[in-house]
Amino acid sequence: MPSDTLITLPILYSLQNCPYAMRARLALLLTQQTVRIRAITMKDKPADMLLASPKGTVPVLVINKKSADKQENKPQIIDESLAIMLWALDRHDPENLRYSEDKKALAEMLKVIEENDAEFEPNLANYKRAKRFHGNDKEACRLACEPFIQALEHRLSRHPFLMGATPSLLDYALLPFIRQFSRVNKPVFSQAHYTHLRRWLRDHLQSPLFSKAMFKYPLWLEHKADFLLGER
Repeated sequence: MPSDTLITLPILYSLQNCPYAMRARLALLLTQQTVRIRAITMKDKPADMLLASPKGTVPVLVINKKSADKQENKPQIIDESLAIMLWALDRHDPENLRYSEDKKALAEMLKVIEENDAEFEPNLANYKRAKRFHGNDKEACRLACEPFIQALEHRLSRHPFLMGATPSLLDYALLPFIRQFSRVNKPVFSQAHYTHLRRWLRDHLQSPLFSKAMFKYPLWLEHKADFLLGER
C-alpha cells in the first residue's frame, strides 16, 4: 500500500486483552475496514492517544479527514467501543450483523449490550477481583453474574447465535466478556448449566476471525511501525 494512503487511514489504539478493544477489533475485521493498529499498554500510553482522547482508555479510533481541496480537517475521534462497532457497520455490513430485515432487532441488541456494559461487566469485575485476591465472596460474585448468563443460555437454546441463525452485532459485542467469565472459574463453567453457551463460546474462539482479532502486534511506542489490522 502506498505510504501516502497508509498515512490517511484511521488509527486504532488498542490493548491486547481489553474486552472493549477486542469487540472493536472484531467489528472492524467483520466490516472489512482497513485501519492502522497501534498496540499499547496502560502503563505507557502514547501522547498522541491522550491528545485524541484525554480519558486515556481504549479503544480509540482516530479518523483523519480531508476536505475537497485536500487540506486536513480536525480528525474524528471515536473512543467508545460500541460507537466504533456501529461506525464500522454504518460503512459496510456484509454479514448483516444488524439483522436489517427485522426493524426491531438492532434496538433489542443495543438493549442487551447496555445490560452487559452497565450491569454484567461490573459484576464480572467483582467476580474476577474475588478470584484474584482469594476473596470469600467469590461465589456470591459469581451468582450476581448468573441472571445475565442464564438469559444468554436461554437465547442459545432456541437458536445457534444470540439473535438467530447467524451471528449478529450482539454476539461479537458480548463475546470478549463471556470469554472472561468462562476463565474465572473453569471447573464451574464446564458444568452442564452452560451447555449452549459453552458451544457458542468454543465455536467463536476457534474461528479464524478470533485468531485474527487476537494477533499480538508489536507495541507502538517500542517500534513506531505501522501495521494494518488483520495483516501479519
